[in-house]
Amino acid sequence: MKPRKASDLRALPEVELLKTLREAEETLSKQRFQHALKQLHDTAYLKTLRKDIARMHTILSSK
Repeated sequence: MKPRKASDLRALPEVELLKTLREAEETLSKQRFQHALKQLHDTAYLKTLRKDIARMHTILSSK
């Protein structure tokens, strides 16, 4: 999955951004679990998710 652009995230309404943030956090926890069980093939996806979540938190705090 490609990282989300900050400009695309800024265009989202706050409610939609919160929904996207929750989904990303749930996905990250599932991916971490799979990584712990050695079932995750794309470990770089964890880094992408973490950065996307941080980007969403930053945009939410600026709004």
